[in-house]
Amino acid sequence: MSAPAEPLVPRKRPTQERSKKKFSAMLGAARDLLIEVGFESLTCEEIASRAEVPIGTLYQYFANKYVIVCELDRQDTVDVREELAAFSSEIPSLEWPHLLEKFLDHLAALWRDDPSRRAVWLAVQSTPATRVTASQNEKVLADQVARILAPLTPTQRTRREMMSQVLVHTAYSVLSFSVQDGHDHDETVAELKRMLAGYLLLEETTAEA
Repeated sequence: MSAPAEPLVPRKRPTQERSKKKFSAMLGAARDLLIEVGFESLTCEEIASRAEVPIGTLYQYFANKYVIVCELDRQDTVDVREELAAFSSEIPSLEWPHLLEKFLDHLAALWRDDPSRRAVWLAVQSTPATRVTASQNEKVLADQVARILAPLTPTQRTRREMMSQVLVHTAYSVLSFSVQDGHDHDETVAELKRMLAGYLLLEETTAEA
């Protein structure tokens, strides 16, 4: 049996302001190119050229394009985590239907208005190592969701962890579906809300029984 794939992370992270700007420029270039050419045609050489940095500078931070898309996925996760924290502090956890709808509206707007969201999400599904890294990023959000759901599932501590992972992965998968050509984004998001609200409502009813 082969060993499980290790998460993909940058070789190092910049500490000085000038290096941070180059690091950000490379990630920004990669994000733009993902939209333009797709992951299969994405190359480190083109990323470096677009970011106006030597290819050697890129390789100081990133071993390959797989590490780059994983770092983009981590960036997207951080953004969502911060928004989720703001929503959860704004609305009491027991009013979860309102929190769920507001948060899904926020996620849906991100995926509708920023095509790089889907491009990055699809890219990190491409190899075992990138999927492991993406799963870790999703788990960060799932852990946060689990804390929000705690008052709803007081006797389901172990199952709550799995519930939260299912909720996060389902939301991302359906949002990816919603922005494909030929699909009605708003209608799909409405169905996602019904699906997840029904799932949580069933859990609440079961807990009260």
